[in-house]
Amino acid sequence: MGGFFGVAAKQDCVFDLFFGIDYHSHLGTRRGGMAVYGEDGFNRAIHNIENAPFRTKFDKDVQTMRGHLGIGCISDFEPQPLIVRSHHGTYALTTVGKINNIEALSDSLFQSGCSHFLEMSGGDINATEMIAALINQKENLIEGIHYALEVVDGSVSLLLMNEAGIYAARDKYGRTPIAVGKKEDACCVSFENFAYKNLGYTDERELGAGEIAVITEKGCVTLVHPNAEMKICTFLWVYYGYPSSSYEGRSVENMRYECGKRMAQRDHVKPDIVAGVPDSGIAHAIGYANESGVPFSRPFIKYTPTWPRSFMPTVQSKRNLIARMKLLAVDELIRDKSLLLIDDSIVRGTQMRETTEFLYQSGAKEVHIRPACPPLMYGCKYLNFSRSTSEMDLITRRVIDRLEDGNVTEEVLQEYADPESPKYEQMVEEIRKELNFTSLRFNRLDDMLDAVGIDKSRLCTYCWNGREK
Repeated sequence: MGGFFGVAAKQDCVFDLFFGIDYHSHLGTRRGGMAVYGEDGFNRAIHNIENAPFRTKFDKDVQTMRGHLGIGCISDFEPQPLIVRSHHGTYALTTVGKINNIEALSDSLFQSGCSHFLEMSGGDINATEMIAALINQKENLIEGIHYALEVVDGSVSLLLMNEAGIYAARDKYGRTPIAVGKKEDACCVSFENFAYKNLGYTDERELGAGEIAVITEKGCVTLVHPNAEMKICTFLWVYYGYPSSSYEGRSVENMRYECGKRMAQRDHVKPDIVAGVPDSGIAHAIGYANESGVPFSRPFIKYTPTWPRSFMPTVQSKRNLIARMKLLAVDELIRDKSLLLIDDSIVRGTQMRETTEFLYQSGAKEVHIRPACPPLMYGCKYLNFSRSTSEMDLITRRVIDRLEDGNVTEEVLQEYADPESPKYEQMVEEIRKELNFTSLRFNRLDDMLDAVGIDKSRLCTYCWNGREK
């Protein structure tokens, strides 16, 4: 995934920039970066944050960097922000998104005169460098930014900083958010709106889908008006978003309460306790417990002093191991108990199967699993939701492939995505048996969207039903 933060201030902005970026650490695991512009021009620092948090890695940089403009990011993949020199002048650039047609775009750029791209380890093109190359195809920055947003297959939101200010552009379908905050003599722009609250900023507004604006210390001015259509990622509320965040005016924490409430209304089991897998499953479980009357409890405690979110390895097998090591069991809350456990989702199923096996080994009588979202049927085309290289990494697709003897068509997938169909029930039962749950019941798509509370036509649901528009 990834997140970014920018500040335009009358005075030095580095303090606000540093902590604003740090508040995005839950969104990425590999790189952190910050760039400032001041009397001495541009200054930038990028560090690997796989084995140490952002604040630790950038503490020395903050002591020496100075500037009244600044942007920075937490990135799950490419190192950024980049400093780019072009016919637009020099600018710094950071992005969030996913470019599916990056090879086609690079071929097109080579044909139009672009000489080269620097390869990252593994041979990939830095997606932020690709966006810079697209911007540089046009005669002015605004046309270039708009062009980049339009030609990318996938999604891209960006912050571009030059001596005039910070240009913020939200993905053309608004799949990721951009919020603007304001205080005296300073204005900030952020992926997460909670990131600026403790820094003294108040909510100014959110950019619309496809909107391009310029941010200075005086405020935010729209340069390209937003599109009418929006498809913001629903997983922001279910999983990615920090509990204190809100998007499109809807609180993440409150959405999760509502989600759990609706799950309880459709359920029939009577466990001894309801629990959530830390961290994102907890609020869903509280909502379920409040509605059902079944006590909420914490049979797992997440060990955060040395295993926060950002310390997750990139190798999947190691991620599974670390995910298990981070959760510490409370024996008295497990032994001889019937547990209902809520997690945000089931992707591959490996971690949940291992968690369930551990609960049985710890003396649990029953383990009922309730994912807070519907079965994931399609790999995300728009954001880096997971590191899956194939849709067959999804447990749903493996089960469907087995049930259909490999004859899986789009029409068949739509049957399995329908919670009222016999094929859906068959798939869920096969997953339950494979992962050794006492019972399994996924949240319904309609209930989950109702819990978000905004117009359903403005929410992206591709990973659950394959619908792009």
